[in-house]
Amino acid sequence: MSAEHDKTLTFVVPAYNMEEYLPRCVDTLVSARKTDDIEVLIVDDGSSDGTLACAQRYEQRYPGVVKAVHQENKGHGGAVNTGVELAQGMYVKVVDADDWVGTDALEQVLDVLRAQNGSDDPLDMVVTDYVYDKVGKKHKHVVDFRNVMPANRRIDWDDLGSFGIAQYLIMHAITFRTQVVRESAMKLPEHTFYVDFIYSYAPFPWVHSMMYLPVPFYHYFIGREGQSVQTDVMIRRVNQLLLVNKCMLAATPERDEVSEGLYRYMIHFLAIEPSITSTFLVLSRNQDNYRVKKQLWRDINSYSPRIGHDVHHQLVSRALNLPGPGGRFAIRVGYRIANGILGFN
Repeated sequence: MSAEHDKTLTFVVPAYNMEEYLPRCVDTLVSARKTDDIEVLIVDDGSSDGTLACAQRYEQRYPGVVKAVHQENKGHGGAVNTGVELAQGMYVKVVDADDWVGTDALEQVLDVLRAQNGSDDPLDMVVTDYVYDKVGKKHKHVVDFRNVMPANRRIDWDDLGSFGIAQYLIMHAITFRTQVVRESAMKLPEHTFYVDFIYSYAPFPWVHSMMYLPVPFYHYFIGREGQSVQTDVMIRRVNQLLLVNKCMLAATPERDEVSEGLYRYMIHFLAIEPSITSTFLVLSRNQDNYRVKKQLWRDINSYSPRIGHDVHHQLVSRALNLPGPGGRFAIRVGYRIANGILGFN
């Protein structure tokens, strides 16, 4: 029997100039009926507003539960690295400071995680649904995994079905066992946006068991001015997307190194990130970026011919590599349609 943890779940809250949104986030994280086994690490990433003072007020209000951590600015990845390093919980979940969790869903998630505490074979990962909570959008799109994961039971990668072309397990959907993340030795690049792709990818070879809970746990707040997922912002930061792609590629195992189900999913997810990057390279309408897009896909082949072959044969990869002006036009139209349906930025 493994030793019990005093803290079942650590929420890591990276916060940079989030004074306006942080209270809404933290209020939901401490809303559980029982909070003594919850830890909320608010990592103030060198904010210039009142974020740190706000975090410290919560630390005083919830002693032993909320902890305010201050560091010089290292970017989202650096804040997550700090939170994972300091986490005392058996499980860890990253919640961005402008997002929040559903209070009813929180109780259900905690019930499952608490049942693992002290177990000699605890779950490595819990997957939950998440909500696109877009400003001004009445209908909130919920991303669920009912079609690809059996619910409420212990499963492994080989139990997963085929994910849809735009369906994947992002940070918002994942709660990792803390030791899994640490054993993966994942360190997110500092001063880089979009590192949540790496966070929800690199530890997967260390995940051997999981459970899917079909509850809307995470609320992903989008549509505010200046957000990192706005189209014009992502075009300006496309070089950071390229760096993220390199990190993901470096974390990808060869097919014979992991189970068939895990390799199949990682190839599916690996195809998503360069496809997103390719989309914004095309949306830039810059000839130099069109050449960068071609080189991006060549680099995948250069890293591993087998991985390159398998990534290129994914449907999304084929769609993003249609040739010439017609292919670029199709990408722009497809992006507008997808954004209209999902409202992802």
